[in-house]
Amino acid sequence: MKLVIQRVKRAAVTVFDDSSREGRRTGDIGPGLVVLVAFRIGDTPDIVSRLAKKMVDLRIFEDAAGKMNLSLGEVGGQLLVVSQFTLYGNTRRGRRPSFTQSLPPVEAEKLYDLFIRFLHESNLTVATGEFGAKMEVEIINDGPVTFILDDESAAS
Repeated sequence: MKLVIQRVKRAAVTVFDDSSREGRRTGDIGPGLVVLVAFRIGDTPDIVSRLAKKMVDLRIFEDAAGKMNLSLGEVGGQLLVVSQFTLYGNTRRGRRPSFTQSLPPVEAEKLYDLFIRFLHESNLTVATGEFGAKMEVEIINDGPVTFILDDESAAS
């Protein structure tokens, strides 16, 4: 599992259906985090739970002294979560990415839904894109502050 976490002033996601040029907004947040999430072969519900908790507890918001010392909940921040399987695109060989590490969509969607459920249990405002859909994500970065969190970096 891999998360790309961006601190934002605001963000939104619009989903586009194949048959229409018109999109529908499925998520809109104020200050908080945009989280791009991908799953790979071997990911488990335990990994999903651990990374969800780690992300929610990260102290990446500034306190009164300007130091990154506050978590999302402490600042009353919101979350926008968007699935993005391309995070596991392997570009080491050739010019076309390989997605052999990516979890197949049916299994990945189950873990995505579980991840969202864990975030809701944290009593945070959670907006989402739509799993597997074509989407546009609008982000107004705050900082910019970006972190990459995966199951290896969240071991402690």
